[in-house]
Amino acid sequence: MKAILAAYCRTSLILRISIALVLGVAFGLVGGESVAGWLAPFGDLLLRLLQFLIVPIVLFTLMVGVNQSEPGSMGRRGGRVFIYYVVTSALAIVVGLIVASLFEPGRGLQLASDARVSVPDNPGFVHVLLSIVPDNIVAAFTEPNLLGIIFTAFVFGVALLKLRHSEHQHELGERLYSVIEGLNAVTMKVMAGVLQYVPVGVFAIVAETVGRQGMATILSLGNMVAVLYIALAVQLVIYCVLMLAFGVRLRDFFREARTPMATAFATQSSSGSLPLSLDAARRLGIPQSLYGFSLPLGATVNMDGAAIRIAISAVFASNVVGVPLDLMSMIEIVLIGTLTSIGTAGVPGAGIVMIATVFAQVGLPIETVALLTSIDALVGMGCTALNVTGDLTGTALIARAEGRRIAATGMAEPERETG
Repeated sequence: MKAILAAYCRTSLILRISIALVLGVAFGLVGGESVAGWLAPFGDLLLRLLQFLIVPIVLFTLMVGVNQSEPGSMGRRGGRVFIYYVVTSALAIVVGLIVASLFEPGRGLQLASDARVSVPDNPGFVHVLLSIVPDNIVAAFTEPNLLGIIFTAFVFGVALLKLRHSEHQHELGERLYSVIEGLNAVTMKVMAGVLQYVPVGVFAIVAETVGRQGMATILSLGNMVAVLYIALAVQLVIYCVLMLAFGVRLRDFFREARTPMATAFATQSSSGSLPLSLDAARRLGIPQSLYGFSLPLGATVNMDGAAIRIAISAVFASNVVGVPLDLMSMIEIVLIGTLTSIGTAGVPGAGIVMIATVFAQVGLPIETVALLTSIDALVGMGCTALNVTGDLTGTALIARAEGRRIAATGMAEPERETG
């Protein structure tokens, strides 16, 4: 037994996850609902473990990252991160509209007269902005409110930085910083242990998802699913072109990014995959002062995959009702979809909220969302994987733009997996 466990730990993590994905699909198709119910607790355990790490890893990583940067560079870096997220979200919607217009998903389908869907309320952009500043720090950590945690870590990190640079409290600041650094190191050790369970959890989640969805659902709306994945692939190619233009070595990037990408695909959770994204950025040699801020923020507000889903869902709905979108409607979708993808950050059922909000603004029937709910898990997998890829791509590009030496440009070899 010890020999088997040792061999398991020595095997590459991405190889274990890839095998888990394939076995999960096979078990789900063969076993159906019965397998899904039996394996569900193992998948839930992975999600719990990843969520368990979110608060300490965001808090300590960001505080340490702030204290590794110069005070004057934080504003410039934050501006670049935000601009990248807004631009790529808008670009993703344009890509989705172009691909969907070429392949016309939904043409020939009929909307059932009794189709209904429950859509959560859109809290609005202003509410999301206000939620960044928590009125109760304890509540922000228990919900968890990721934007609130980022704000808290950033504010206390800046205060600690000023303390360390003060004339009279320098020693106190250094002692506090040593404690935070130690807690960050402990968190990374815990994460190293959680990584060993990831393949098991991925297998269970994929088997459960495929078992519950089944081939009938996949085939009934297969055109919609296929078009969405084509658009996701086009956006991924755009990422690759951008990285090549900035001198980022794709082989090195995807060697580290593939683990959080595969985990995001299985779990359908950008925030749940955040610990793995942070670890990938560290292995790429990206400065902690950058990725400690950009990745937690991106997991909350940067959703290129969801933006593509908005665009394709809009074209799908217009084809179902037989009213093609005109140019002005498409421009409106780009503008509203970009704001909506940020304005619904962290909201339960955010995908449905985004689609319904855009539909309401451009005059598409909300009832068409009911057709899309049956394939929610299938499209959510690919969209979440692209969300995570976009966050890591932007972080690598900004690091390169700032003249940092990352793995893709020939810096020191990233750390290897520990068994």
